[in-house]
Amino acid sequence: AAPAAPKPKPHAPSPAAFAKKSASQHVVAAPAAGSYSDDDVKAAEAFGRVDENGTVFVKDGDDEREVGQFPDASKEEALALYARRFLDLKAKLDLFAARLKSRNIKTHEIDESIKTLAEETAKPDVVGDLAGLRAQYEALKTKGESKKAAITKARKAAVAKALAERTAIVEKAEELAQSLDNNTNWRSTADKFRSLFDQWQEHQRTSVRIERSDADALWKRFSAARTVFNQGRRKWAQERDAEHDAAKQAKEAIIAEAESLKDSTDWGETSHKFNDLMDRWRKTGRAGRNEDDDLWKRFRAAADTFFNARQADRDQINSTEKENLAKKEALLVKAEALVPVADEAAAKKARRALADIQEEWDQIGYVPRDDMRRIEGRLDAVDKQIKAVEDAAWKKSDPEADARKSSFEEQLTAQLAELDAKIAAESDPKKKAKLEAEKATKEQWLNAIK
Repeated sequence: AAPAAPKPKPHAPSPAAFAKKSASQHVVAAPAAGSYSDDDVKAAEAFGRVDENGTVFVKDGDDEREVGQFPDASKEEALALYARRFLDLKAKLDLFAARLKSRNIKTHEIDESIKTLAEETAKPDVVGDLAGLRAQYEALKTKGESKKAAITKARKAAVAKALAERTAIVEKAEELAQSLDNNTNWRSTADKFRSLFDQWQEHQRTSVRIERSDADALWKRFSAARTVFNQGRRKWAQERDAEHDAAKQAKEAIIAEAESLKDSTDWGETSHKFNDLMDRWRKTGRAGRNEDDDLWKRFRAAADTFFNARQADRDQINSTEKENLAKKEALLVKAEALVPVADEAAAKKARRALADIQEEWDQIGYVPRDDMRRIEGRLDAVDKQIKAVEDAAWKKSDPEADARKSSFEEQLTAQLAELDAKIAAESDPKKKAKLEAEKATKEQWLNAIK
C-alpha cells in the first residue's frame, strides 16, 4: 500500500498553492518534483532526521526544530520528501538569481520576489542547509537592491532622454509658430506640423513613459503652437479669399471693357486701349487658379476677336498696297522712258506725258511704306530732268539769260568740283551713291545751259 501523505503544519503552504502564489508574485516556479539528483537529495537529508513517530526535524543553526510528520511512511521517505521541498525552495532562489540578470525585469517584480522569498526562507518546513539557503537569499537581496538601483538609474536616463526628445519636437513646433509672417508657405508649414504630430505619436508609442505632469505640459505647449498656426492660416485664408474676390471683380470689369471694344475698327486707338487693359490685368492679382483660367479665357477671347480683325484688315491693306506698288512701278517705266529730252519741244511733249502719268499715279493710292520714298524719288528724278531742259529754254529767251547763264554755269562748275572732292573722300557706299546722283543731276543742268 502507498504510504499516507504527510501532514504539514498549518502555516506551511502546499507545493501547488506555493507555485500559484509565486507565479502571481513574479517568482520563477521551481522544477518539478523528482528532477533532483540523488546526491542533491542526500546532501539535503544530512541536515535532518526522523524519529520513531515519523516526526521530521531539521538543524537550524545551533537548534533543531520540527518541520512536519509522516507517520505512515518510512523514515527514508519522510526525510526525502522534506529534502526535496528544500531543493524546491533553493531552486526558486537559483531561478530568481538568473532572473536578476534579465534586461526586462522590473523593480516591483524584484521587490515582490524578495518579499516572498524572505517569508519562505525565514522558517521553512524543509530539510537542508538552511544557513546556506539564507546566505544565498541575503546575497540575492543585495543583488536585487543593486539591480533596482541600476534599473532606476537607467529609467531616469531613459526618461530624461525621452523628455528631451519630446521637448525638441515641441520647440520645433514653437519655432514654426513664431516664424509665421506674410511670406509663409502655409501648405509646406502645414506638412511640417503634420510631420511633428506624427513624430509625437510615434514617440508616445515607442519611448518610455514620462511623468504625467511633464507630458501634459509639453502637450499644452505643442497644442498652443498648433493653435497659433491654425489661427494664422485661417486668417491668411480669409485675407486670400478677400483678395481673390477683389481680383475677380476687377477682372470682370476689365473683361466687360474688352468685350465692348472687341468689334471696334479704330485699330490704333483700340490697340492702345487693349494694351492698357492688359497692364491693368497684370496688376490686379490672382483670383484663384480655376477662376483665373476661366477669366483669362474670356479676356483672351475678346482680345483675339479685335486683334484677329485688325490683322485681317492689315493683310488686306498689305495686299492692296503691293498691287498699287506694282502699278506705280509700271508707270515709272513709262516715266523714265521720257528722259533724257534733247530740246525744248521734246521737253514740252515729255511734260504733257508726265502729267498724265502723275494723274494716274495719284489715283492708284498707297504703297508699302518701305517702298514709298524709293518710287517717289524715281518719279521726282524724271520731273527734275524735264524741268532742267524747260528752265534752260526759258533762260535762253530771257534778256538777262546770258548773264545768268554764265553765272549759273560757274556755280554749277564749282559745285561739281566740290562734289568730285566729296565723292573721292566718301567711304560710305550709300552716301557716295547719293553724292553721285546729285552730281549727275547738276551735270544735266550744266549740259542743258550750254
